Amino acid sequence: MELLLQSSTLSTPLYNTSMSLNTSGNTSIEQFPEINLIDILGPKRSPFFFPVTTVYLLIFLTGLSGNLLTCAVIAKHKKMRNPTNFYLVSLAVSDLLVLMFGMPLEIYDLWENYPFPFGEGGCYFKTFLFETVCFASILNVTALSVERYIAVVHPLKVRYLSTNQHAKRVITVVWVVSMICAIPNTSLHGIFYLPERLEESAICTVIKPLWIYNLVMQITTVCFYFMPMIIISMLYLVMGIHLGRERRHARKNLGRNCCSNTRRKLSAENGHRRQVTKMLSIVVAVFGVCWAPFHIERLLWSSVSQWTDVMHNIYQYVHILSGIFFYLSSAVNPIIYSLLSTRFRECFRELVCSHAEDNSSVRDSNNIGHHNVRPI
Repeated sequence: MELLLQSSTLSTPLYNTSMSLNTSGNTSIEQFPEINLIDILGPKRSPFFFPVTTVYLLIFLTGLSGNLLTCAVIAKHKKMRNPTNFYLVSLAVSDLLVLMFGMPLEIYDLWENYPFPFGEGGCYFKTFLFETVCFASILNVTALSVERYIAVVHPLKVRYLSTNQHAKRVITVVWVVSMICAIPNTSLHGIFYLPERLEESAICTVIKPLWIYNLVMQITTVCFYFMPMIIISMLYLVMGIHLGRERRHARKNLGRNCCSNTRRKLSAENGHRRQVTKMLSIVVAVFGVCWAPFHIERLLWSSVSQWTDVMHNIYQYVHILSGIFFYLSSAVNPIIYSLLSTRFRECFRELVCSHAEDNSSVRDSNNIGHHNVRPI
């Protein structure tokens, strides 16, 4: 079978040298009497290592602090524990998994593309993690959009369809389905190596027939990106139309039929609902934009059968760009929450300020203690 070597944790090729393998996945020794690993596997260190790593580290610090802060705020404040925010916590957990486990592996691959040091178990873990997170992220965003649609368009059904328990059950199903759907691509991967250079050439890549891998990529990209994004877009379009109609209707009726207190209360409720919907629609839009290069890259990789040197060179830039956007999507959500949600912004400020005050009070108490100690 034909294998196009790939070494990225994003399950797409970084170095693109084709070679013929036998059905067992091993190269015959006679094919490479004098093996030059650079000619076959590409350079050990990516030429983009330093600039990409710098960008990745900035994303890592921003995303780690922001997502941890999001989880802490929702865990600490009871008023923040609602179905919408439970989905945001699930999305934050997905982002944290990518940042804490996926990004270090990606940086390591950029620094030393081969040999892969973690064995077959590490290769399976790497592939399984990324596939699970990909599926869980889009399913979380879809479930969040459906929940918001019910709250806006069918408020009478919120009582039994948008509860905390229902949200927890949906989130559990999302993660279980994501892990199950990650198994096919994980099973196609393994450790490839060149005979007589086993320790030096080990690389985590697709070792099963490429047509199976290509088919899996095309199916999962359609089912776990394009179709959900179409559904989500339609839901937010309907919500936008409904909120616009509701706002016009409220303006006509509030002035005539309601007292000032009721008017203010209804206006505040409608304003909060619009603010939440606006924030989540931007989260979804940013998610779609950030993940588009990743899925387009997968489709491109699985669709092209004949690669030229020019295509390889272009593809490397596309791969780096899609990786940056992929990780950026794991860091940007807390920034959106703080900019667009008054409630999140207040809770973020309260948590950070209280932590700073606690540290200050500890320092003050230590100073007071030192002043009261009598010299011997």
